[in-house]
Amino acid sequence: MVRRLMICSERSPQELRRAAFSATSPRQGQRMQAVANAIEGMPRKEAARLADMSGQALVNAIKRYNAEGLDGLLDRPRTGRPLKLDAAQQKELCEIVLAGPDVEADGLSAYTRDDAAAIAKTKWNVTCAVTTIGRVMRDGGLSRQKTRPSHPKKKPEAAAAFSKNAG
Repeated sequence: MVRRLMICSERSPQELRRAAFSATSPRQGQRMQAVANAIEGMPRKEAARLADMSGQALVNAIKRYNAEGLDGLLDRPRTGRPLKLDAAQQKELCEIVLAGPDVEADGLSAYTRDDAAAIAKTKWNVTCAVTTIGRVMRDGGLSRQKTRPSHPKKKPEAAAAFSKNAG
């Protein structure tokens, strides 16, 4: 026997559907659609199916909506493995990579993700995967693209004269 679950009726189904289009995450929008379907009187399984979720997920969404309103339909923070580099270390690593290596001393024109991982290992004794370093760089506003290498003693006038488009 299915227990009846009362739904808070401070918003109409139409208001919930409108709010679903401006939701901060797709999953929040799905939950709003499912709750709107349930408010309209659809069977729980059908309301959940139309929103591409399970019946239990709909029940959980309704309980959270009743308790917290629309904010209850947001994704909850997830726990996971803690970051190996804290925010200050990530920022400093991005600054080091952005400043670039000393061409004469290091023999490099730009740091790669492998080089950045080696810097983290030597500076903070933290072993990071290359993909983690890539994520840190991307979050720091850097891309994987490297500038074209240029010799430090290059003369701009000679380069302009050699250019195909030089006049």
